[in-house]
Amino acid sequence: MLLAILVLIVSAAAHAHNVTPGDAGYIQEIWGAHIIPFMYLGAKHMVTGYDHILFLFGVIFFLYKFRDVAIYVSLFAIGHSITMLVGVWYGWGVNAYIVDAIIGFSVVYKALDNLGVFTKWFGYQPDTKAATFIFGLIHGTGLATKILEYQISEDGLLPNLLAFNVGVEIGQILALCVILIVMGYLRRSDNFSKYAVGANVVMILLGLALMAQHIFGYLHSHTH
Repeated sequence: MLLAILVLIVSAAAHAHNVTPGDAGYIQEIWGAHIIPFMYLGAKHMVTGYDHILFLFGVIFFLYKFRDVAIYVSLFAIGHSITMLVGVWYGWGVNAYIVDAIIGFSVVYKALDNLGVFTKWFGYQPDTKAATFIFGLIHGTGLATKILEYQISEDGLLPNLLAFNVGVEIGQILALCVILIVMGYLRRSDNFSKYAVGANVVMILLGLALMAQHIFGYLHSHTH
């Protein structure tokens, strides 16, 4: 069951950071502050941002205390917010294929961390809080890169970006609630330890698939 849930979560992962054509058209055509619409767009992005959700799933997989969940999710949110806001405001874009490949790597990294691979193989446990924050910065860079592609109007840019970011955080809370409900159900199972290993192996495979897809996309785009 857990594996099926993971597959459903990333069934559209190829478009995890994409802004839909309709939303892109809306972004390009408006001027001035539009708080509610941008909050909606931010929430929609997060709820349908399968790479974000998959990474969050990995982050809270073995967190049992609400305080720990709040700390890690906040670190991810802060990192995500910083690079999204600053990136769009100053026009700092990065090649979308490269960013999305690194985001795919973040999923692989977190799943390996959950399986204790770093300690077993290298005798070293990386700082999980620092890693969550750093990958949050990268996820935000991915979003900023996509937004910049649609040349959002400078008229009302700051309030619209802030509203979008608030929407992203609302969407993150909604996604987190669903994840916590699913995890609460699975943790009551006597087979949770088996589910945990299987789920994180699948996360590794999905992350590798995302990496390969975007690396291929990058190479393909530079041969034409």
